[in-house]
Amino acid sequence: MSMATAIETASGAAKGAGTRVCVLLNVGSGAGDADEREAELRRHFARHPDRFELRLLRHGGLLPQMCREIIRDGFDTVVAAGGDGTISGVAANIAGKGLNLGIIPMGTFNYVARALAIPEDPGEAVDLIATGEGRDMSLGEVNGHVFLNNASLGIYPQVLREREGTYKKWGRSRLAAHWSVLKTFASFRTPIRMKVTVDGTVYRAKTPLAFIARSAFQLEQFGLDGADCVRRGEFALFLAPDSSRLALLGRAIKLAGGGMHQKRDFELICGEEILIETLRPSHLIAMDGEQVPMQGPFRFRMRHDALKVIAPPYDESPEGA
Repeated sequence: MSMATAIETASGAAKGAGTRVCVLLNVGSGAGDADEREAELRRHFARHPDRFELRLLRHGGLLPQMCREIIRDGFDTVVAAGGDGTISGVAANIAGKGLNLGIIPMGTFNYVARALAIPEDPGEAVDLIATGEGRDMSLGEVNGHVFLNNASLGIYPQVLREREGTYKKWGRSRLAAHWSVLKTFASFRTPIRMKVTVDGTVYRAKTPLAFIARSAFQLEQFGLDGADCVRRGEFALFLAPDSSRLALLGRAIKLAGGGMHQKRDFELICGEEILIETLRPSHLIAMDGEQVPMQGPFRFRMRHDALKVIAPPYDESPEGA
């Protein structure tokens, strides 16, 4: 594990973020320019003396160990410098530990940061961490695994597999991500039969996708209903109807263009506790852009105010994280 030295220069104490900040830079996020991003962060840290220490995350499997070491070393704030998957992973490992979460968005979509009104400019994000205050943040959880934006089973985990191959071939970009969605929807074959229990009410479905959202911001970005459910502290569960590959492809195109409609293109169910049971004992679950093999049944719950995140005040945020 590589650890960069602390950076020293000029600035005052943070109001709510504590005095010691450890930044985990995911060198695998972004467009493969890890050295440039590390150098840029060091320049921004130089405005805040004795505050920031940089540690490099070279492999996602090292994240739990590195978070344990950061907690052991007495830091007040852990900063995830990467995409939504990195942020979700850090949040999962520090929730309930009394530390603040900081965010320097360096991913493809940066939904978590955008939902919280955290600047996408790294320098501005560093300054916010150095001077901002922590505020309560809720997390989604499925079978003990934390997510911030969404979780799903069915076709979307296959989208992620296709996306990784596309990224390796063409590089990371939003266009490449959208292309992987279209390609996967065009070739998908097998829907899933499931029993879904939401706050005690049972639904039965044969569906290519169960999508559980907890980001109002992300839903609004795609023109989907359900943001009000999320703001009430509930999940928004979307069940896509069983349909042909051509119809699925049409829905993918409409999703990209914000043209999806409730009842015709999906069923929306809101609730705080969701249980999904399937005939197969295990599935790949997609969470915030990462894939996790998991044994069923799949129990989703909301962990309210699970940690504090350094972000602008609520009245400056579009909310949804």
